Order: sequence, then C-alpha cells, then structure tokens
Amino acid sequence: MSKSDKPSVDQAEIVKEWMRVMPTVLQPADQTRVWADEGDAEAVRVHIMTAGHTGYSFDFKVTYMDAREVKVELTDVQQGTTHIDERSDVVQSLIDDYVRHIHECAQALQKVTNA
Repeated sequence: MSKSDKPSVDQAEIVKEWMRVMPTVLQPADQTRVWADEGDAEAVRVHIMTAGHTGYSFDFKVTYMDAREVKVELTDVQQGTTHIDERSDVVQSLIDDYVRHIHECAQALQKVTNA
C-alpha cells in the first residue's frame, strides 16, 4: 500500500470516529468498544457485546487496506468469560452480521478517511 492510499487522518482520530459511529450501525441494545491497535497503526480493535441473555462477545481487528477498504478479522469469541468454538451456526450468523456492520461503519467513515 502506498502512503497516498492510507487514511489521511491519524489512528487516534479514526478511533474517535469509530467510537462515535459504530453504535449507530448496531442493534440499539448491543454494546461496543473501540480502541487503537497498539501493534498496528493501520488498525483498530472492535469489541461487541450482544444484547440479551446469551452473553456472547466478539473481538475483531479492523485493518485499513487503503482509505476506503477495511479487512475484518475475528480474533476472539466468548460466552460470558469462556472462550467458545465459533463454528456453531448461531455464532457464525452473529459473526457475519457484525462483520457486515463493521463494513457499514467503515463506509460511513469514508468522508473522514478520504478527507
């Protein structure tokens, strides 16, 4: 990736914008937390806690490939405090949903990252 392809704002500004926009693309009762990936200046970390009694939480690494495109990687799934197998149909459906929401957030932030 060339320097000109990277987002034109720094990681702290991108994190601030993700924290502002991410809750707007999720279900109202879902909760999220966003922070800078300390090991990768082109990435942010997103933690999503599902609404309801399931107690699922998901961790994603979101890496900017360029100012418009992100790569989303699932890094962890837990139910309560227990790490679980993410291959069940229910969990896979939730992962697919949250990846889509993360891409929606990235799309909404294009005006910031392409500035």
